[in-house]
Amino acid sequence: MTTGADPGAGPLLLGVRHHGPGSARAVRAALDAARPGAVLIEGPPEADALIPLAADEDMRPPVALLAHAVDEPGRSAFWPLAEFSPEWVAIRWALEHGVPARFIDLPATHTLAWEKESVEGTAEDPEKVSTDVRIDPLAVLADAAGYDDAERWWEDVVEHRGVGAAGDPLAPFAVLAEAMAALREVYGSGGHERDLVREAYMRLQVRAAQKEFGDAVAVVCGAWHVPALSERTSVAADRALLKGLPKVKADMTWVPWTYRRLARASGYGAGIDSPGWYGHLFRAPDRPVERWLTKVAGLLRAEDRIVSSAHVIEAVRLAETLAAMRGRPLPGLGETTDAVRAVMCDGSDVPLALVHDRLVVGDVLGEVPQDAPAVPLQRDLDRIQRRLRLKPEALERELELDLRKETDAGRSRLLHRLRLLGVPWGEPVASRGSTGTFRETWRLRWEPELSVRIAEAGVWGTTVLAAATAKSEADAVCAQHLADVTALAERCLLAELPDALPTVMRVLADRAALDTDVGHLAQALPALVRSLRYGDVRGTDTGALAEVAAGLAERIFVGLPPACAGLDADAAEEMRRHVDAVHGAVGLLGDAPAPGHGELRGRWRAVLRVLSVRDTVPGVIRGRAVRLLLDEGELAQEEAARLMGLVLSPGTPPGDAAAWIEGFVGGGSGGGMLLVHDERLLGLVDAWLTGVPADAFTDVLPLLRRTFSAYEPGVRRTLGELVRRGPGQRDGGAAAGAGVPGFAAELDPARADAVLPVVRLLLGLDTDDNDLVGAA
Repeated sequence: MTTGADPGAGPLLLGVRHHGPGSARAVRAALDAARPGAVLIEGPPEADALIPLAADEDMRPPVALLAHAVDEPGRSAFWPLAEFSPEWVAIRWALEHGVPARFIDLPATHTLAWEKESVEGTAEDPEKVSTDVRIDPLAVLADAAGYDDAERWWEDVVEHRGVGAAGDPLAPFAVLAEAMAALREVYGSGGHERDLVREAYMRLQVRAAQKEFGDAVAVVCGAWHVPALSERTSVAADRALLKGLPKVKADMTWVPWTYRRLARASGYGAGIDSPGWYGHLFRAPDRPVERWLTKVAGLLRAEDRIVSSAHVIEAVRLAETLAAMRGRPLPGLGETTDAVRAVMCDGSDVPLALVHDRLVVGDVLGEVPQDAPAVPLQRDLDRIQRRLRLKPEALERELELDLRKETDAGRSRLLHRLRLLGVPWGEPVASRGSTGTFRETWRLRWEPELSVRIAEAGVWGTTVLAAATAKSEADAVCAQHLADVTALAERCLLAELPDALPTVMRVLADRAALDTDVGHLAQALPALVRSLRYGDVRGTDTGALAEVAAGLAERIFVGLPPACAGLDADAAEEMRRHVDAVHGAVGLLGDAPAPGHGELRGRWRAVLRVLSVRDTVPGVIRGRAVRLLLDEGELAQEEAARLMGLVLSPGTPPGDAAAWIEGFVGGGSGGGMLLVHDERLLGLVDAWLTGVPADAFTDVLPLLRRTFSAYEPGVRRTLGELVRRGPGQRDGGAAAGAGVPGFAAELDPARADAVLPVVRLLLGLDTDDNDLVGAA
């Protein structure tokens, strides 16, 4: 076997760096010069039938070969290829010249089984972890050459060099093979014994190709494997290494890939740090530095930074100067980055981070033809995506949906169904516009790994609707907690899965009837009540859900007072959150159009009254119950002040009083504004606080800090001014409210009445809009 200029001496071994633009250019030049009769490529042989798809006009790298176990789709492996990958260039060259191309690496059927054995072995024996360290050949060569950065060494010796000496396109491969041979003599397999098995299989495949095509065969593989493929071994010895390898049934297809997943941190061993930069080097016909800095300038201008052509010219000069000072043949990524920072970014790394994210790494997403093999679920998803005009993109973006529109409602259904299937293409986020149930906001970003998730979800059905329905039913049956079932019911309503709801509701009713933990019931109720609001926009029948929610609320009303007795501080705070959640849920449930739901509010208020006066209930819950009754108008200001005065009396331990205050004015419930506008309450708090004994003050201080630090800065500042002047002493004894800017001494009914027509118009409470506008 040969790596030199005499192809007649045996197969032509072209050792490359995966995803290296210099290697890719060199491979193309070598194939043009040698004109082999067949091209053998490092990769899984099961993908041979997929090679012709690389010639399809709809195939746009980066793409990846995806192999997954048929019986366990979650077990998978990827072989990514970019346009600047030597393997991709070799495939394209073979297709363009009508030359057979084959993959010769160890079959995926063994690779997937091998990975499973490794995982299972580690799980059974955590101590059984390989201590072998696989060397990085490029790092070793870079260190030998005096470089501290393997990427910079590779750029200098490959990316910035032309073809071999005297124009010999095969010379670079001969030099690199010689270097790797020296490393293999020292390091052997480099700490990865599986390479020996892979190389034995590759040697067998090369021999088979020689018998079929003669010595006019070119082999494109990682440079690390070239010495092993050049080694003269017997067929029997190679077959012995392959004997007894585990197997699984595997399936393979092309899937889109992204530049971000070509990065080394993505898990692919041959990844690179700067795929966007390498893609530019591969595509640039000439003047790569000038073209790159022009591209950087365009990006910064799009972000409203002032970058002129003079900046570009000066950055090019600086990059060339830095390269000369550092002894480099041409400016590399390091020099161009330093030039951009100094000239275009004014020394700041903030805009430079944008350049790194958008250009050095990049957001390129590949495409594969529609006729590429895929599981039926993927086919159905592709069809829905085309119908809804929802194209997968690598760049993260926000999508605003108006559920009153048919297309947006379909997009919402699809995204919710995919989330139920464990395919998180979209993540719901808080809407920046309306908070009504007719609007949704999603953050979308397509990741290559989602293709594996789709293949894995294919076991549930052949369509997105059928698979989401089947998985929801199974998840309901297997759910461990009542809150999990209620959350699932809510998601089924959002995804509009009418066939799954009967099963989910049956499980929900059974679990609710058996669960006696008030905390679990309180966690479950809000999701159920939220679901009742979807019927208006989504047209979903929520009658059965409303009955379950009402029954759940009744059980909470009965069990909550005794459940609040005798709680420690942490349990009391958790129960306080449950009380808040139930209060909000009852408010929505009381508005639901179901018989008897309006009475729930009255019964809930009765529960709050019990909680507000029962001594065995922790102070934080009693205080919150008083506050909720006050907000509902069920408790007069004088009564609230009386209850606060009782709890802040000298006979109450300071810790209990502080907890009551936290429940009353803490928890982000607007308690700060309540103290601002009701100086009687502020005076009670102030008098109690100044009267706390010194030995007890340090005990209540953390609780008080937690309570008041949650207020907005403006509220804290106003409270500080009121306390400094003394409650009730504004402007030297003026009437309450007179000293606060924007507030009069007393309420002005005429001014308050003036805004009522506009408020009613905004809320849609009146039908005669003309009269309202005139009144406004």
